[in-house]
Amino acid sequence: MKYKVLAADDEIELLDVLELFLQKENIELIKACDGITAMSLFQHREPHLVLLDIMMPGLDGFSVLKKIRGVSKVPVIMVTAKGEDYDKILGLELGADDYIAKPYNPMEVVARIKAGLRRNYDYGKQTTELPKEIFLFDLVLNETEGIVRKKNKVIDLTKTEYLI
Repeated sequence: MKYKVLAADDEIELLDVLELFLQKENIELIKACDGITAMSLFQHREPHLVLLDIMMPGLDGFSVLKKIRGVSKVPVIMVTAKGEDYDKILGLELGADDYIAKPYNPMEVVARIKAGLRRNYDYGKQTTELPKEIFLFDLVLNETEGIVRKKNKVIDLTKTEYLI
């Protein structure tokens, strides 16, 4: 599954840089440069996580957060230049899951996004199960039991031999 992150910030250059970092993690970034566009994209694209700047044209980040919380529990991270304690507390009280003050390191933002996806989804977990048995000619390696059979007879192996 490819995860989608909606990022709303009027500083489009920051979103462009963040997009490069998220592409390396196979995470799609949906960009909005104002609150009204962010709400429209939220409703139509159904992101797995939202990044919101507070100071945006149209609807500010707090207003967008209130609207999102009215319909969804999707993780929301506030990303803003407003780093005063009042703004942080207000954002968290309105339902934000995290708060990052600008200027920020894009790698930190990506790490927090990945943490939010891990907490709320199966991000980073291996989705395909390993086979329980591997067959090679007349050998059968049973991964569940940790044994090897040749022509249906168990071969006594040390742990190191088995791992090899």
